[in-house]
Amino acid sequence: QWQLVESGGGLVQSGGSLQLSCAASIFPWEYYALGWIRQTPGSEPKEVACISGSGGNTTYADSVKGRFTISRDDAKTMSYLQMKSLAPEDTGVYYCVADYSDRACSTNQFSFWGQGTQVTVSS
Repeated sequence: QWQLVESGGGLVQSGGSLQLSCAASIFPWEYYALGWIRQTPGSEPKEVACISGSGGNTTYADSVKGRFTISRDDAKTMSYLQMKSLAPEDTGVYYCVADYSDRACSTNQFSFWGQGTQVTVSS
């Protein structure tokens, strides 16, 4: 049974930092493209970061470039999203996502989703 479990969300003041973690039980993990998608009420889900199965390619939404960093630890089957200089517009539910195809990073079509973790940035 596959599983993606996020942790690390919470309430932070504007300008602060948070690191989200995603623990996975999907195999072979090292071949999966991994991403983080943010959902806010009334808006379409937005991919904020993605990393290819090889880990060689990363992509970011323009709004988070230079502030967010996605990484993966294949030995631990973990994914991380380091978020710095957080702003109120970063508020939302963040979902850890995965797909066997690296194309998911550009199509935003991921096969596997976690349950989400809330990030709230106060002004």
